[in-house]
Amino acid sequence: MHDWCYLELADLEAEPFNSANDGLWTRGLLIRRRIADGDLAFFTTWCPAGTSIETLVAVEGHRWAIEDSFETAKNEFGLDHNESRSWHGWHRHVSLVMLAFAMMAAIRHRANPPPPKKTKRRHPAKAKTLPRRH
Repeated sequence: MHDWCYLELADLEAEPFNSANDGLWTRGLLIRRRIADGDLAFFTTWCPAGTSIETLVAVEGHRWAIEDSFETAKNEFGLDHNESRSWHGWHRHVSLVMLAFAMMAAIRHRANPPPPKKTKRRHPAKAKTLPRRH
């Protein structure tokens, strides 16, 4: 369990930095405090002005999945075993490793489908008895 706090540090027009982003953007600081021991973690943000803290927290939560993916790519496919001397060599190495990682993720996803949803067991309806004719 964590407490979260967000501090807006500066509002800037984004277009001078990136022509694809227009409007007012905010540079900020997102702070996470672990309730159990008070441990703090700090994250810088760059987002459109008015972005909610819930959105910032959700985006920050995706960071762990991305870091875990890079760690797997390093351990399983040798992402960090590269001694290239040129950008082209580095780019080829990283591209092949990430392709292998994507293929492994797709194969793993198909090989381990989610379990089927459990349904409630239906009890057979009691047969209605009609009055007998004599």
